Amino acid sequence: MEFKRVFKASAIATALILAGCGGDINISEGDIDNSVTYPPSTTPTPTPTPTPTPTESMPGETSTFLSGKVSTALGQDIEVRTISGRFLASQADSSGKITLTNDTVWALEGPVFVGNDKADSVTLAIEPGTIIFGRNGGDYLVVSRGSKIEAQGTAAAPIIMTSYSDVVGDQVGAGQWGGVVLLGNAKSNKCPATGDCALQVEGVEEGAVFGGTDDTDNSGILKYLVVKYAGYEIAPDNELNGITFGGVGSGTEVDYIQIHSNADDGIEFFGGAVNLKHVVLTANQDDSVDWDNGFRGKLQYVYVEQDKSSGDANRGIEGDNDGSVPDAEPQSNPIVANMTIIGNNFDGEDDSEGVYLREGSGAQIYNMVITGPAGMGECFEVENSTESQANLADSTITMSSSVLGCTNDENFKFDATAVDLENWFLTTQTGNRVMSPMLNADGTPMADSPLLTGATDVSAVDTFFDATDFIGAVKGGADWRSGWAFGFGGGEIKVVQSASGCPTGTISIAEADGLTTTCQVSGRITANLHLTAGNLYALSGAVFVGNDNADSATLTVDAGVTLYGASGNDYLVVSRGSKISAVGTAVAPITFTSLQDVQGLDTGAGQWGGVVLLGNAPSNKCPATGACSLQVEGVQEGAVFGGTDETDNSGTLKYVRVMNGGYEIAPDNELNGITFAGIGSGTSVDYVQIHQNADDGVEFFGGTVDVKHLVLTDNQDDNIDWDNGYRGRIQYVLIRQAEDNSDANRGIEADNDGSVPDAQPQSNPTVANVTIIGNTFDGEDDSEGVYLREGTGAQLANFIITGPVGMGECFEVENTTESQTNLGDGTITFTNSVVACGENFKNDATAVDLSNWFLSVQAGNAVAADRAAVLNGIFSISTVAPKDFTGVTFFDNTDFIGAVKEGDNWTAGWTVGLE
Repeated sequence: MEFKRVFKASAIATALILAGCGGDINISEGDIDNSVTYPPSTTPTPTPTPTPTPTESMPGETSTFLSGKVSTALGQDIEVRTISGRFLASQADSSGKITLTNDTVWALEGPVFVGNDKADSVTLAIEPGTIIFGRNGGDYLVVSRGSKIEAQGTAAAPIIMTSYSDVVGDQVGAGQWGGVVLLGNAKSNKCPATGDCALQVEGVEEGAVFGGTDDTDNSGILKYLVVKYAGYEIAPDNELNGITFGGVGSGTEVDYIQIHSNADDGIEFFGGAVNLKHVVLTANQDDSVDWDNGFRGKLQYVYVEQDKSSGDANRGIEGDNDGSVPDAEPQSNPIVANMTIIGNNFDGEDDSEGVYLREGSGAQIYNMVITGPAGMGECFEVENSTESQANLADSTITMSSSVLGCTNDENFKFDATAVDLENWFLTTQTGNRVMSPMLNADGTPMADSPLLTGATDVSAVDTFFDATDFIGAVKGGADWRSGWAFGFGGGEIKVVQSASGCPTGTISIAEADGLTTTCQVSGRITANLHLTAGNLYALSGAVFVGNDNADSATLTVDAGVTLYGASGNDYLVVSRGSKISAVGTAVAPITFTSLQDVQGLDTGAGQWGGVVLLGNAPSNKCPATGACSLQVEGVQEGAVFGGTDETDNSGTLKYVRVMNGGYEIAPDNELNGITFAGIGSGTSVDYVQIHQNADDGVEFFGGTVDVKHLVLTDNQDDNIDWDNGYRGRIQYVLIRQAEDNSDANRGIEADNDGSVPDAQPQSNPTVANVTIIGNTFDGEDDSEGVYLREGTGAQLANFIITGPVGMGECFEVENTTESQTNLGDGTITFTNSVVACGENFKNDATAVDLSNWFLSVQAGNAVAADRAAVLNGIFSISTVAPKDFTGVTFFDNTDFIGAVKEGDNWTAGWTVGLE
């Protein structure tokens, strides 16, 4: 049976190719104009295209589930086919190949083998621009001895093998799938002296073997291939590398490959004689290049850059011969030319280092540069063993025309009884220097860099090598990494962009700040939309994500993105059934703000609308029977919430700032900074700030959503407001009212229901580690601390409530039957807290004496003289013992009360207004 392409007609896309300008994987759209509103105002009627009748089958099986997920993520109609098991010669076409085409996305399901071991041999061909992904560490690709892979991408259309998370736009990281393993018949010094050789490769199921006597063995071609987020650990010291070369021979062609963010080594050679050119190894967590057991290949143009954020890393090169028999033959002794190693500051079980040669390995090194930041380990080390030290003396190890520039002053590491490596490098070897290499941020040499002179012409050493006149992997100018490698203009899977640079689903408008590409988002979003970094995004009018529990979509917002509104009519609503994925970082938070802020003008509350999340969790306003559809305040008619799903998931907000919003639609009908209406506990909210909002900071209408690390500053009404059966959990809240004593009301204003105070479900959240700093505002409302009313419950602990002289009361409970009863039956508790206001408690003569209740009935509370007694700035200095949350899920146990302690300032770097 032959495998051939079956072309699938689509109104949107017919093929997977790379955009020629930059190497990002996109879906080819022919002549379709992307610069339209989203969705278009009219739906074009596609011209029917006849579907050919397939005469042959494609590999694998169509996955409806994965096709839907990937189509939604990429915004186009994509078929995903799963491949599993073993490809055999009997399945190949007439040319002996099984082809993975680029009009399909391919999913590895478990170990996928090409051929049996030296039997049923077949060639797996992969077209340029093809995407292949794995979903877990058990998904990997193995090319058996005797079989081949022909993965021939192009600079404009590299092949990308990556994780499912990368394809669908979720959070990525090392170890999300397995990797690639090539098994060949070349020599290893682990092979027996006589008889057949069949060495089990690490990280792969039993029976995946390599080794033999044919150093010219051919396992195929890898060209313009990017491997990302792989390297699963099967067991300690048994991991999958990005690409494993097990006994791979010199007949194999490897050129223009990248391994990015692998959990183990980038590439590892177990014996063999394979040669490589143009290799990019970035952000790998163990060694970037690792060789063992008689590797004798050649490498030229190898660029190693460890994680820029100083995440896990070890050596640029870790070179071994054999740990048990260090002089085993054939001896590891590759030739390496034109390599750049840039370390980082990682300091863990292993450290970031340059080159370590050990266990009897040789190496012939030319034109290498090693450098890194001050926290990096040594540049160069050779193991102090008999065999390795002898290699330094007899030229089994050589290094010439190379530059070491480790800024930590540890260019060399050697024992007192070992060869003095500094003397060996500078005196015994030729053309070497210790100095700053003067590199640009992209690893290319600066105009006056020492790397531009003094190179060895390695073409005279071996004909495999190109003639070069520079040291290091990249000269600059025509950068061979550009356009295909991840981090260098290619290798990404992301939303197709229009010519303007705005993602499909947005339209280009005039630069809001006069400089940055600005994209307008408007109307109702009914397919996934990804707001990519590097642009500004203008909310135009009421922007809805999805219809109500229909046409559901996810709005993904990249870290560092700014969205803005120009008026109170500009706001964002995430409908029931849809999601927002706004995941910023401490150094690149996501910002929702006003046009004035973007333009550098004076900012203030109420300059635009706000953010509204609508979910399917319960509210006590829902009818007893039938569907629940409650209109949310501040938003146009039809924006409804409520239901029965307490675990409903509306997405993720992390490191998000909402500023200068809160437009008043009408009296008592305003937009909060963020409105959580019927939001369930499946939603993740962490590290969020609302700053300078005209109405409440956050308001919860029912629901069960949990929140951690919340900053509420300069808001003009209540900072936290809950109603109608809210029962979530909140920890770490810093509330600071405006320091200029302008408009403010309560730190917390909490209700159950004004009409039916005992309505069920009853508002009764648990809130811990809160600091409320009031001001002296005295207007229609006053600055106050906590006010519980309309039958709400509350479980409060670890609070500090304080403010200047002139602030209103710290704590009040409404004098109604339901609210007063809650003080006596445990529906309201308040423990392990301190108040320090001019008026600590407010209660009617006929109500519960709150001072006595707080200090005598409740546990662990205190009253302090003033703010200076409990806070140093925003940091807690109170000696009140915190509540013990041992055994209670969600809550951390702390050694302080209040929101923040000195030395652990979680507000630093991403918030505004606290300087």
